[in-house]
Amino acid sequence: MLKLLGAVFIVAATTWTGFETAKIYTERPRQIRQLRAALQSLEAEIMYGHTPLHTASQQIAKQLAQPVSALFLSFSEQLEKGSDSAKTAWEQSLKKVWDNMSLKKAEYEVLKQFGETLGIHDRISQQKHIKLALTHLEASEADAEQAQAKNEKMIKSLGFLAGLLLILLLM
Repeated sequence: MLKLLGAVFIVAATTWTGFETAKIYTERPRQIRQLRAALQSLEAEIMYGHTPLHTASQQIAKQLAQPVSALFLSFSEQLEKGSDSAKTAWEQSLKKVWDNMSLKKAEYEVLKQFGETLGIHDRISQQKHIKLALTHLEASEADAEQAQAKNEKMIKSLGFLAGLLLILLLM
């Protein structure tokens, strides 16, 4: 009876580990889509609303789910504190929330490069930089969806099967 209970715990633990590992592949495309939507909203606020960056960032953060909303909320807070520049505020915000995101280094570089252009160009140039970032994120999203389709189910199954293997080895 005790062996059976132990076996159930082992399978449950390894299956849970597999699902948690696969969660990265589920979250990455979702977060990229949210970033794209956020940048499109930021573009609209800049181009048509003439809204200041900190106000636009607050409004965008209210529309998004975590952790992407935390990026824009932190950015807004940094700007309100009187950060040296929008670039500095963006980089600090990006570093602050990056560990909670499921994105890769490529997305980090796109966002960092986008942040370098924030607040230093006129509206038309800013719109071009936003569109460039959106294009890069679109390519990253396609890559993320491909990786999800390829790996998510396999990792979930691997977690379960690893538990079964472990049980067989221990018996």
